[in-house]
Amino acid sequence: MTAPRTFRVALSPGVNPDRWLRVWQERLRDVPVELVHTEPAHAPDLLRSGAADVALLRLPAAGDDLSVIPLYTEATVVVVPKDHLVTVVEELDAADLVDETVVVPLDDTLHWAEPPGTPFAGDPVPTTADAVDLVAAGVAVLVLPQSLGRLHQRRGLTARVVRDAPGSAVGLAWVTDRYDDLTEEFIGIVRGRTATSSRGVGAPAPAPELPAKKPTGRAGGPSSSGKGGASSSGKGGASSSGKGRASSAKGKPKPRKPRPGR
Repeated sequence: MTAPRTFRVALSPGVNPDRWLRVWQERLRDVPVELVHTEPAHAPDLLRSGAADVALLRLPAAGDDLSVIPLYTEATVVVVPKDHLVTVVEELDAADLVDETVVVPLDDTLHWAEPPGTPFAGDPVPTTADAVDLVAAGVAVLVLPQSLGRLHQRRGLTARVVRDAPGSAVGLAWVTDRYDDLTEEFIGIVRGRTATSSRGVGAPAPAPELPAKKPTGRAGGPSSSGKGGASSSGKGGASSSGKGRASSAKGKPKPRKPRPGR
């Protein structure tokens, strides 16, 4: 017996596919899903190599061989120590960070062309996790997408939304020439398509056509010559020729008897 095919989804940090995977399991119970965790820059290469069928990644995703559907754009936050001055407000502007030292790691996904503040002057910081260490040490602050801020949440640190910072777009990508029914199904789920409107393999089977009903004989010729005919020539006829005559006889005047002795 052939083992069911596994559908592989490359997943960039911070992207949460749980709600889509629940729908997939409801519609395609016999097709398991494997999550392939990867750094944002590596997701397109996983698609091209065939190591993943689709990828949930940070945009833009370069390459004419890829098809991409933008899904949503995240807010941007600044991660700071809990006793930092900016924590007195829930949201702030980029101008409020002008006096801060801002660290930008090499795996940055925000791609802010002109971030506020003073760039961190130390050695290049390889990862976002390393940048969070610098924030915890009070050396710098870090600006990043909100979901990554939650992913790297740490005791003693907090985050505030930066209103006018660029957002981070998340999209669904696949190799155009490898588009198939399972990819179509995943696209439909991510876009919120219902099971009845699905165009992929998870679409419900069409309902069988019901056979045409045969005439019942309650209308037309059979009924007028059957029970209806009996009513007119049977019980109905007896009613008009039987009870009718009795009624007529009852209506005749009775002859008077002669009176005696007059």
